[in-house]
Amino acid sequence: MGRQREAERNDGVILAAARDVFIEDPKAPIAAVAERAGVGISALYRRYNGKEALLRTLCHDGLTRFIAEAEAAAALEDGWEALTGFLRAVVDADVHSLTVHLAGTFTSTPEMIADAVRAGGLVEGLVERAHAGGWLRPDAGATDITLVLEGCAAIRVPDRERTAELRRRYLTLILDGLRAGERGDLPGPAPAPGELNWRWAQSRQPAGRDGGA
Repeated sequence: MGRQREAERNDGVILAAARDVFIEDPKAPIAAVAERAGVGISALYRRYNGKEALLRTLCHDGLTRFIAEAEAAAALEDGWEALTGFLRAVVDADVHSLTVHLAGTFTSTPEMIADAVRAGGLVEGLVERAHAGGWLRPDAGATDITLVLEGCAAIRVPDRERTAELRRRYLTLILDGLRAGERGDLPGPAPAPGELNWRWAQSRQPAGRDGGA
């Protein structure tokens, strides 16, 4: 049990370090993760056979958190509260930073693709409820929500607390624009179904042991 707890702790340290390293520089070598985590490279390779496996784990963890937040929001009775609460929770959890930085740099697994489809369906459900209640402007769709979250994730300053504050600020501005009411039409249509699916495409060939970096 002691070794298991140590292994779990090391894994958590490695993933936290990897997240920081790859957000700063998606092309960083896996050795930079070991250095940031304070573990030997052999300890890292015992858990992940290369950079691509580590990237998949990080992004799938974010996708799992996204699904959990969407499911929790779906249980709320008020459709607008459900949608806005979900958006705030996902922005605070910062699950989209890695998607923005790492999309298309690793080969997705069938499980990841299935979870991505599930995540999309959950967001569509939240958007439909907000539309049905008359809270969400009629020309806003589920694919708009994806880009709203990515836009918030792109906000970054050196201070983490200030980054979180700015993201909440601009999400609030965006939510005001998403509410139904008298306003101008949005320029251009929402992304078409499938237009954002390139993030989970499997066209990229698997990388080598160190991910080619």
